[in-house]
Amino acid sequence: MSARSIEQPILVALDVATLQAALKLVGLLQPYVGGFKVGLELCTAMGTPQVVEAVGQAGGALFLDLKLHDIPNTVAASVRAVCELGSAVRMLTLHCQGGAAMLRAAVAAAHTAPQRPLLLGVTVLTSVDGEALHKELGVGADLEAHVVHLARLAQACGLDGVVASPHEVAAIRAACGPELLIVTPGVRPTWAARDDQRRIMTPAEAIAAGVDYLVVGRPITAADDPVAAAARIVTELAR
Repeated sequence: MSARSIEQPILVALDVATLQAALKLVGLLQPYVGGFKVGLELCTAMGTPQVVEAVGQAGGALFLDLKLHDIPNTVAASVRAVCELGSAVRMLTLHCQGGAAMLRAAVAAAHTAPQRPLLLGVTVLTSVDGEALHKELGVGADLEAHVVHLARLAQACGLDGVVASPHEVAAIRAACGPELLIVTPGVRPTWAARDDQRRIMTPAEAIAAGVDYLVVGRPITAADDPVAAAARIVTELAR
C-alpha cells in the first residue's frame, strides 16, 4: 500500500513531441538518472497510457507531470485512472491551487489502489516571479509566503510532497519539516542557458538546500551530447 519512490535524485524532463524521441532519450540516459518526467506535451500528442506503457517497458521510472486541476470528483477519477496504469508511474502532480477538497479527494482515490504513485502538489510555477504573482495572478502575498502556504495545505491534505522552486526550499522545510518531499524544476547548471525559468539554482545548490528530487530538462535533452551533459551533472553532485 505504500507509495513508490525513486532512488536517484535526477529526473529528466522528456519535453519532446514524439514517443520515438522520448524513448531514444530513455535508452541513452537511464544509466545516469533516477527517472523521467513526462508532461502535457508528450501525453497530449501520444496519449498518456501509450506513453506510460512504452517508457515503462523501456525501464524508465515515470514522474507523470499532469498538474491535475479540476473539480474534486474529476481529479479523483483521474488519479484512479493513473493508478491503473501500472507500477512505472512513481509520481503524479496536482495543482495545490485546486483547493483542499480537490487535494483530499485525490489522496483518498490514490489510497484505494493496491499501488499508488507519490502525490505531489504544484505550488507556484518556476516561470512565475513575484511581479507576475501580484500583477497577473492577483495574489497579494509575498511569493515565498504563498508557496509555503500552499505547501502547508498540501501536507495537511495528505500529499507526499510538493513541487517548488529551489529558492523556497528552506522556507518549506522550516514550515513543513523533513518528511515532506520536495521536487524542484528550475535547475540549471552554470554552463546551461536559463531559458524561460526565472527562479533557478544549480543542481548542487538545490541538493544542498534540501531538495529531494531535481527535474532537469533542456540542459540535458537539448545538449549536443545528452549523455555527457547528464554525466557532468552527476559528477557535480558527487563533489
